[in-house]
Amino acid sequence: MTREQGWQPDVLGEPFDQLTLTLAPDAEGEVVATLVRYAPSPGFADLLTDAHVRRPVAADTDVLYVHGWSDYFFQKELAVFWHDQGARFYALDLRKYGRSLRPGQTPGFVDDLATYDEDLDAALTAIGHAVGQKSKRRLVLMGHSTGGLTLSLWAHRHPSRADALVLNSPWLEFQARSAGRAALAPIIGLQARVDPRAALPNVDLGFYTRSVSAAMDGEWDYDLAWRPVRGFPVHPAWLNAVLAGHAQVAGGLTIQAPVLTMVSARSTMLPYWTPDMLSSDIVLVVDDIAQRSIKLAPTVTVARIDGALHDIFLSKEPVREDAYARVTQWLRGYLSGS
Repeated sequence: MTREQGWQPDVLGEPFDQLTLTLAPDAEGEVVATLVRYAPSPGFADLLTDAHVRRPVAADTDVLYVHGWSDYFFQKELAVFWHDQGARFYALDLRKYGRSLRPGQTPGFVDDLATYDEDLDAALTAIGHAVGQKSKRRLVLMGHSTGGLTLSLWAHRHPSRADALVLNSPWLEFQARSAGRAALAPIIGLQARVDPRAALPNVDLGFYTRSVSAAMDGEWDYDLAWRPVRGFPVHPAWLNAVLAGHAQVAGGLTIQAPVLTMVSARSTMLPYWTPDMLSSDIVLVVDDIAQRSIKLAPTVTVARIDGALHDIFLSKEPVREDAYARVTQWLRGYLSGS
């Protein structure tokens, strides 16, 4: 297809394109976000107009996906799934992540999750959902882990902008639970004021990468510079922003759109490797995430996916098929009639 002005070939190859979104500079200089789209040439199914042909469940829908911490968008299969449901699929590499990371920048660093409002507004404007613009297309937001937390807080602050949220293992509560968060928050808050970019101890042992990367025990190829084996260094100001987000979720949000939260059926939180880590969440405590989810909105569906990894859509193929089927079923109930 012919590319509009500004769109360039993406690192994922055809039919993925990318668009650089220029944001306000900060203390580290130039700041950008990067919008990725899946733009295959129209196929036979895309050209059907017969009223007797059943419309795809996500027809007339735009999907915007936001990645998690120490991550970027590379999940081609996820884009194909949404396209097959009739949607236009977009993904956003937030500032200082993946395609948007510039030399000299602190990877993933912000000191307030609301900073991403600028990234999201730029992306939504580019796909036809600008503030004050009445789009004929519905908007579904999909977020993984920290991206799920970020989108939940955004949807709470911006009522009626999104028609639905799909959350893939959203980081809605600290791993040490609310008591641990309450004890840690004052200490991290003090560090954030004194030395916001200090390097905190790295507790990532690389087990999650082992479960995902095709170079180890997983099946996915991706750029280890953009998604390092042991993650990005964690800094006090960033962690303070995340803990503040957790506290806000614990107090209750009022997202007006229906929410689907997907989590693994179990967690495996151990300081040593075990084969169970290939079929469970080894990053978050899934029971806590499921409980926090019901604080997001009046209408929340929680789906527990047996055998799922932290990123459910990077799990083994039978698990992914189950997860995609759950999303499709949920869409038929909450999106097809909207």
